[in-house]
Amino acid sequence: MTRGPAGHPTRSSLSVLGFKSVEDGIGLQALSSPHLYHAAEWGARVLGINLPYWEVNAIYHATFSAVVPIALTNVLFPAHRNRPYLKRTGLVITAVVAVLGVGILRVTVPPSQDPGYTAPLAVVIGCLIVVAALGVVALKLVPRRSERSRTSLRVPGPWALAVLAFAAVVVVLGMLYPLWQWGATQPSFTRGAWIVVPMVLAAVIAIGAFALIWRWSASVAWTDTHVVGLGGGTMVAHSLVGVVVAASTTQDRIALVIIALVTAALSVLLTRRISRRSPADIAGRLAPIGTRGYI
Repeated sequence: MTRGPAGHPTRSSLSVLGFKSVEDGIGLQALSSPHLYHAAEWGARVLGINLPYWEVNAIYHATFSAVVPIALTNVLFPAHRNRPYLKRTGLVITAVVAVLGVGILRVTVPPSQDPGYTAPLAVVIGCLIVVAALGVVALKLVPRRSERSRTSLRVPGPWALAVLAFAAVVVVLGMLYPLWQWGATQPSFTRGAWIVVPMVLAAVIAIGAFALIWRWSASVAWTDTHVVGLGGGTMVAHSLVGVVVAASTTQDRIALVIIALVTAALSVLLTRRISRRSPADIAGRLAPIGTRGYI
């Protein structure tokens, strides 16, 4: 929940990371619990924090709960991409609902699924500090899109971006999720402190992918078709990774494969549709950026 124009994926992803810190650290308490979701069994439990569990959730939700939905919404509704999603009242209501949601999680999930455990005060305070730090970064350090300088950098085509996004998601999530059904006791079939290796590699790939997209999106050659390519490749990979790491029945696996195929088909159709848009038509329907808008 950051101030500025609507549809800023980077700022929104930082907001999601802040919410996940509170949700997992204070609501569910899975961030530090030695029992819930078997998160402690993933390894690299440092100062009582389940680091691999935190990393995979941070990358997953920043991508699939913030960046992809906002980017595709901007593409689907170009005339509204510069309008604020929320004004002050909406932002306050959203914050209240978020706090209530965390409170409901706290009094329902841990007592039934992790009875007897209460997160240490240090963990609670640490989560609140993380939220404050992310807020400062989002508001003060992340530039608005209108403030970024346009470049003449060459950009890979939408199909190439789709393949790159697909590969990055498969590799990162594949390394960070433990494949229990395949006999793994930790992510990437590691044991003990070796879990650090896939954690570092996944972080490097995720950060590198973000840096590349950040550079490419500043180019004058960057279009909505590139956004669809990235989003499509990312979502198809999401569903297919789920076949391996999450599905427990044949029906689940078939459903996820069907979702992946439908997602790919819709991405192709959307790419064709937006390629026929007139830049002048889009520009003519854009609303001015609100001076007091929020997302």
